[in-house]
Amino acid sequence: MQPSRVTAVLGPTNTGKTHYAIERMLGHRTGVIGLPLRLLAREVYDRIVKARGPGVVALVTGEERIVPPRTAYWVCTVEAMPDGLGCDFLAVDEIQLCADPERGHVFTDRLLHARGLHETLFMGADTMRQAIVAMIPQVTIQRRERFSELTYTGSKKISRMPARSAIVGFSVENCYAIAELIRRQKGGAAVVMGALSPRTRNAQVEMYQNGDVDYLVATDAIGMGLNLDIKHVAFSATTKFDGHRMRELRPDELAQIAGRAGRHLAAGSFGVTGEAQELDEGVVNQIVNHQFQPVKKLQWRNSDLQFGSVKRLLQTLEARTDNDWLTRVRESDDLAALRALGQDEIVAARASDGPSVRLLWDVCRVPDFRGISKGEHAGLLMRIFTDLHQFGHIDENWFALQVARIDRDDGDIDTLSKRLAYIRTWTYVAQRRGWLRDENHWRDQTRAVEDRLSDALHGALAQRFVDRRTSVLLRRLKQKESLLADVNDKGEVTVEGEFIGRLEGFRFRMDKAGSPDEAKTLRQASAQALVPHFHLRADRFYNAPDTEMDFTEQGGLMWGSDAVGKLAAGDDPLKPRVVAFVDDEAGPDVAAKVQRRLQHFIDRKVATAFEPLLALKNDDTLTGSAKGFAYRMAEHFGIIPRGEVVEEVKALDQEARGSLRKHGIRFGQFTIFLPLLLKPAPTRLRLVLWSLAKDLQEFPESPPPGLVTLPAATDAVQGYYTMAGYRAAGARAIRIDMLERLADMLRDRDSKAGFEAVPDMLSITGTTLDQFADLMSGLGYHAEKGERAKVKAAKPIPDRPADAPGDAPGEGVPTEPGEAPGPDVPPVPDEPTTVPGDAPTDVPPMPPTAPAQLDAIGDSTTGIVEAGEAAPEMETFYTFTWGGRAARQGGKPAGRRNDAPRKAEGAAGDKPRRGKPQGKRGPKSDDKPQKFAAKPQRVEKKIDPDNPFAAALQGFKAD
Repeated sequence: MQPSRVTAVLGPTNTGKTHYAIERMLGHRTGVIGLPLRLLAREVYDRIVKARGPGVVALVTGEERIVPPRTAYWVCTVEAMPDGLGCDFLAVDEIQLCADPERGHVFTDRLLHARGLHETLFMGADTMRQAIVAMIPQVTIQRRERFSELTYTGSKKISRMPARSAIVGFSVENCYAIAELIRRQKGGAAVVMGALSPRTRNAQVEMYQNGDVDYLVATDAIGMGLNLDIKHVAFSATTKFDGHRMRELRPDELAQIAGRAGRHLAAGSFGVTGEAQELDEGVVNQIVNHQFQPVKKLQWRNSDLQFGSVKRLLQTLEARTDNDWLTRVRESDDLAALRALGQDEIVAARASDGPSVRLLWDVCRVPDFRGISKGEHAGLLMRIFTDLHQFGHIDENWFALQVARIDRDDGDIDTLSKRLAYIRTWTYVAQRRGWLRDENHWRDQTRAVEDRLSDALHGALAQRFVDRRTSVLLRRLKQKESLLADVNDKGEVTVEGEFIGRLEGFRFRMDKAGSPDEAKTLRQASAQALVPHFHLRADRFYNAPDTEMDFTEQGGLMWGSDAVGKLAAGDDPLKPRVVAFVDDEAGPDVAAKVQRRLQHFIDRKVATAFEPLLALKNDDTLTGSAKGFAYRMAEHFGIIPRGEVVEEVKALDQEARGSLRKHGIRFGQFTIFLPLLLKPAPTRLRLVLWSLAKDLQEFPESPPPGLVTLPAATDAVQGYYTMAGYRAAGARAIRIDMLERLADMLRDRDSKAGFEAVPDMLSITGTTLDQFADLMSGLGYHAEKGERAKVKAAKPIPDRPADAPGDAPGEGVPTEPGEAPGPDVPPVPDEPTTVPGDAPTDVPPMPPTAPAQLDAIGDSTTGIVEAGEAAPEMETFYTFTWGGRAARQGGKPAGRRNDAPRKAEGAAGDKPRRGKPQGKRGPKSDDKPQKFAAKPQRVEKKIDPDNPFAAALQGFKAD
């Protein structure tokens, strides 16, 4: 058997070394390749599977183990390369990592001891030439040159970074900040870091490779063989924390990363950005010419370990070497964990023989993916070792609990990243052979959790750092192509499938943008794509019926649910102007068409709602004072308080009044108005037109339809209630047509002697007695409140035989049919005296009562309560008298300048009567009206002869 042939393929990046190694391995029956990163191992695994199929390719990393039964080719991380496989071919990539302070001892061990049966291949930088020749004298060196040219472009701002660029940072925080900035300015970036799972990394790389984003933000992980379509590499910093201190990157390290720019024959460039200082000319020359200081020392740790005891294991791990090329690696995490656990008495007692010490060392090699304190990590390792030593496997209930705590895909990027780091620990443990009783189940379970977290993290990264909409639109705008826009029935605008805003009428409401650059992109895309839609929309609007349009109480003009314009005051209050809401991008033709259609709509609306008023205004048969009054009515939108035009009304003769009445004008006591204009539709429009004429900033709303009275606001704009068809009186406002009906009822009342409200008054005003009293006070009346005993209806007397003796001579029920109950008892009124739901308003009518019944209640009517009798029920009433001008000036406003309410206009002149109000007067009497109460008798007043119950009350007086 011939000895293994050892070859070192050395050179800069983009020389095809990894590709060459894969081809050489597939030329053998079996092979194994060790790669520096789990991400790169997954990429190579996918390539070999594509070439040979999944049944013969294994993937072994710290957290993944895919080993088919017929495995022929092994793809591994360098740390996970299995020993003693006896493969025909063996390769180790990035062999220059032998000089790495953290992992160098692993690569050095592979350089010294790993061999294929027929061929061994080491790939890496040319800086390893002298070291490899010194350690392997029989090695064959192959020098490879870069396929493409690499140039230095200096410093550039991120906002000026060319497409297909990679910006490199050396911390998670720095990478996130750069990605956020690129999202705002360029539409988004993919994020690639070594801590990401392969699934997340592949999803991020796919976004970049397929053109969803044109920028990549990465750590130095991209320098380890990741093959990406990168044209430019920019360093945001040239220093990094190596686990112990901040240090400057060496020229060869910079070259390893910068070399990712340019793939195969495509040229690449590199530079700096952000706060990074310009690179020295000497460093630039070294990178461009691929000339670096050779490696002088290789990191080494003794691999010939002895497991007799923990102490002996520590001694062999800390052994020194006499080789000038080798230097002992600084204390690694696994050695520190072994030292900490070895000092624990329980662990020391358990690790008392070779197998237990070997088991302890295997446990100590579990990486601290979580990045927690050394004490917590040591505690975790102690639990694992205790379970394995005592039971032969880890307690699955405890293991399941640890996994379940992590199996959540909610949270932000930092939370998901932390959970991914935690699950990597349990994935690593599940991959260890024999550590779990059902290891296949737990390998699948931990892998599934990692996949879910990876997908969630990819989604969170894309959501935070990628604005796909802006990215797509920018790319299409640069391609100088016409953009394809679509507007759905909800007005949502999509351009090239991306939502960019809403079309509200003829104005485009752009979706919220994260930055001025993003907003600029959206505006450019919308302006280019929406012009055809504006014209189509304008044609549809122009042909739409009036029923699809409306005006708001604030003067807005609506087309369905979209605002398309507003009303503005015109030269004539009944001819408002229209201001159309049309974006400038729509063009002047669209704006003019929308303007015309809206003007047609509002003109027809005014003509329909104010038809009686316009007919009055445009009546050419009216002359003289009638013509002037018609114009006066038009100026006031068909409603004028009579007090404002009292002189003009006096000037109208009977012929003028008649001609005005033909148009429906009603000359009321308080208001002159057109009744048809009190309907809800004209009222709503009248308030809008009046608000425009008054130049109000906020238009008052029209009252709800159907209300006779409503609460009167103290801060209402002067004239509002008149335009709303109401008159303010006291704490409430009453509709003017109902007020005129009330005035008609009040004319027949003696306002000088006083009168009480009847149910009809309360009914037409829809008020309670107290509200009515306040309303009357607002109209100029005095309301005097009183209280009296409420007289209840007498109980019916049961029938008795005709010959039954009475209680006294002459007493009893009348013996003849139809006999009147007596001269002093009034008849029962035909109408009820109270309104259902309101408090009692007037003295209730007396029922027909026999003389004996009158005697029985006689004492109670005098206000004197006999001993042992119950107090009568009391009721409240008001007596109203005219207050005149003094009442109006000192308290509530009245409707006229005359002191008394005006009599209804008749055919004989319709002139308002001067002086005090006239009413129906009864016979004069010195008697005052009686009041009844369950308390000592008060001084009696004379009974009002106009009171319909005066006669009955006279009959109740004590003899």
